[in-house]
Amino acid sequence: MGEEFYSVIKLTTGEEIFALVSIDENDGDPLLVMQNPVTMKMTRSSRGMTLRVKPWMEIPDDDFFIVRLDKIVTMTEVKDESMIEFYNSYLDEDSTDDLSNPSSHETKLTNKMGYVTTVEEAREMLENLYKLKDNKES
Repeated sequence: MGEEFYSVIKLTTGEEIFALVSIDENDGDPLLVMQNPVTMKMTRSSRGMTLRVKPWMEIPDDDFFIVRLDKIVTMTEVKDESMIEFYNSYLDEDSTDDLSNPSSHETKLTNKMGYVTTVEEAREMLENLYKLKDNKES
C-alpha cells in the first residue's frame, strides 16, 4: 500500500467523493483504496452556503472501499486543513451515533420547545407595539 492522503475523486459515474485514500499497486494493476468515503454538496439556503455531507454508501458497515483506476476521471490531493478538519469532525460525530439504540437520538419534549411565546403574550406585545397615541388634535 502506498502513502495515505486526503483526496477528492471524480468517478466516471459523475460522483465526487472525498476520502482518505491510498494506492495499492496490486501486481501492476493499481487500485484505489478509499477509507470512509463521503459525498459533499454545496447548497444555498436562506442562511447562506451550506455543505451537506453524507456517506458515499449508506448501508454497508465497511470503512474501506476499492475502486479500479479506470473508473476514475480525475483526482486531486486535498491539503486544505479546514476541509480535512471538517471531514474528520464529521467522522468523529458519525462514529458516536449508536444506530442500534434509537433512544440515543431522542430528545425529551417540553411544553416550551419550539415556542417563543404564547399566543396571548404575542397578541399583547403586538398591540402595545402598534398602539397609536391619540395625542393629535383634529
